[in-house]
Amino acid sequence: MRVQWIKKVLAASLLSAVAISPAMAEQTLKMAYALSKTSHYGVAADAFEKAIGQSTNGQIKIQQFPNSALGGEREVIEGLQLGTIDLAVVSTGATLNFVPETGVIDIPFLFRDLDHARKVLDGPIGQKLLADFPEKGLIALAWGEQGFRHLTNNVRAVKTPADLKGLKIRTTENPIHITAFRKIGMLPTPMAWPEVATALQQGTIDGQENPISVIVSAKLSQMQKYLSLTAHVYGPALILMSPSVYEGLSDEDKTKFKEAGVASAKAMRAYVDDVEKSGVETLKKEGMQVEENVDHDAFVKAVEPVYPEFYKKFGKELVESIRNTK
Repeated sequence: MRVQWIKKVLAASLLSAVAISPAMAEQTLKMAYALSKTSHYGVAADAFEKAIGQSTNGQIKIQQFPNSALGGEREVIEGLQLGTIDLAVVSTGATLNFVPETGVIDIPFLFRDLDHARKVLDGPIGQKLLADFPEKGLIALAWGEQGFRHLTNNVRAVKTPADLKGLKIRTTENPIHITAFRKIGMLPTPMAWPEVATALQQGTIDGQENPISVIVSAKLSQMQKYLSLTAHVYGPALILMSPSVYEGLSDEDKTKFKEAGVASAKAMRAYVDDVEKSGVETLKKEGMQVEENVDHDAFVKAVEPVYPEFYKKFGKELVESIRNTK
């Protein structure tokens, strides 16, 4: 109770300091994200910076902090809640620890393709999830995108679930993923992103799983031999904002930030569309052995027994409504 009171007092004091309505005063806001400036996260941040700069006539400037400069995603989200960070681009692997409902998006093999996922997120289901964030001390401006997650490792090519058995694979701190991966037979190893490169180089883990956009931008081809196009989980992203700033805005200015969030999300989707086509070829040229003929049906069958757990956690009606969205 005391922690909540301290947070409210801190937020209130920060609100008085950073409120920029009704006359939007010139100021610089801090925007944090885990990946490099050349990644899809960086593309999102650039698009946000451009959009908010244009709509506020240059009054709002964005200072970007890429490469986890302000901490891992959990620390960044806590910073948003406290008001020490203003904006962020994050994965749902981190947000489900704060807004558990977002975990439904992370169920393996839930989405057929990118078009299916985008329809769900842009529709009533996705917008309802965004509306849950303020209760947790966060403002969700828009759904961004990372693309479908795929597997890399240094031990062997993976085509079937049997090929995964015994492999130590880094995952996010995501119990939805971990439950499914254990069922398949691999050894999921939760780890913060800044620790992954060292763990791969030292052999602490055999591999990791991420969208092509991350595999390319993080230059994982320099550390991993095999890429398997498992497309096991759709990876959204979120453009988040601190209530300390947002709640001090006029309705007109709130709209400007939401529109900048949408512009940011569109830029991420465009990046993903491009990298899904070109990224695999880039990784091949960089020396990775790519398994394109993954037995997708076998993986779906292997994970299906876990779905009753997801029904219990999120509700069968919600899970099936996502699956059946056309």
